[in-house]
Amino acid sequence: MARFDVYSNPGNHKLVTPYLLDVQADLLDGLDSRMVIPLRSMDNFPSVKLPTRLTPVFAIKGKEYLLEVPKMGAVPKRVLKTPVVSLVDEQVTILSALDFLFQGY
Repeated sequence: MARFDVYSNPGNHKLVTPYLLDVQADLLDGLDSRMVIPLRSMDNFPSVKLPTRLTPVFAIKGKEYLLEVPKMGAVPKRVLKTPVVSLVDEQVTILSALDFLFQGY
């Protein structure tokens, strides 16, 4: 498992939230859980204006997904199977959103 890898969501909300982004430090890979952020299809937000600094949008397989940083949570590591893609090239944007959530800047 690697920080900023995207996994398919195996949960009940996978139609609306098809992906989960792993944001946990690789140093803590020995834990049996991982902190993830849901990635929701932009189809669910057709006319809503959301704060892009807190909820950035990323393209995955040609479709746009909203990173719902405020809805971050832990999941058992065993539910995260094979990574779909890595967003490591977007780490500055992702970390900025996390800083905004926790620090307000």
